Amino acid sequence: MALSHPFRLLSTCCCLDFAEPHDSPTNQTNNMPSDAHVSPRSTAPNFAQFASEDFVQGAGVAIFHLASERVVICSAVDRRHGLFHFLPKGRRDAGEDTRTGAEREGYEEVCFVLFAMVTVSILTAMQSGYRNRLLPLPTFHRQPQAHPRVSAPSLTAEPIWIQMMPLGHGSKQYLLYWYIAETIPPELEKELESKSGEAYKPPPPYPSDLKLRDRLKLEPEGYEPIHHEGTGVDEEEQTYQSHLVTIGEAVQKLGKNGVMADVVLRGWKAIQDRYALEDGINSESPQQTAGSLVS
Repeated sequence: MALSHPFRLLSTCCCLDFAEPHDSPTNQTNNMPSDAHVSPRSTAPNFAQFASEDFVQGAGVAIFHLASERVVICSAVDRRHGLFHFLPKGRRDAGEDTRTGAEREGYEEVCFVLFAMVTVSILTAMQSGYRNRLLPLPTFHRQPQAHPRVSAPSLTAEPIWIQMMPLGHGSKQYLLYWYIAETIPPELEKELESKSGEAYKPPPPYPSDLKLRDRLKLEPEGYEPIHHEGTGVDEEEQTYQSHLVTIGEAVQKLGKNGVMADVVLRGWKAIQDRYALEDGINSESPQQTAGSLVS
């Protein structure tokens, strides 16, 4: 069942959703739930400052399988024996780029356990099981274009949400960046194949000249993305599961008015916008098209 209160997870995975909803429904698709999604509202801008020992950076990702129009979600059972769902996310490693950290966490989901007498304790990593790479999309963002600037904004893999939440008793600050990714094609799976215990191998970036419809041709019809299993090291980790589900099912299970559901919806909307841009259907600029989601 979906979480009804943001503090329910103090003893389980750090999947807190602090944004509040407002009355602006987002784009609907054929496999959306029948009741309208309500987009969370961004928090009012504010001043804050944290020394290096007082904050933690993390990254999360919505991983789409483009051909089957599904997205990866994870599930676990909390201490009250209730089933909850979440997108893969976790802390980035020291020296690791946040984007690379998002891809790795999409493959190796790390859960946070918060105890009353401890600031934060970390469970060993469990694998959500799907290799992935960030997907450049025509999303609306405020980052400047690199020089020399082009006339039309390029496709980018910028984060589409940032969340800030306290850890423990509020003594540390957690910054979480949300990205959009895709499952990788079978040939790339072979290149990244590794033995048990080997270090994580990041995938190469999505090719800049590869259109989405050409990307679909890299998979045989009916191809099912490889789900890597059996990496949990104890009984509790073996209870964590990951699933490829429809967009509508993901929104319902993640809590239709929360940030994680909105990550999925924004990602799927941006994927449709990229299809339209590449097919020459939409004459609007990429930022105008993606901006319709947040207007």
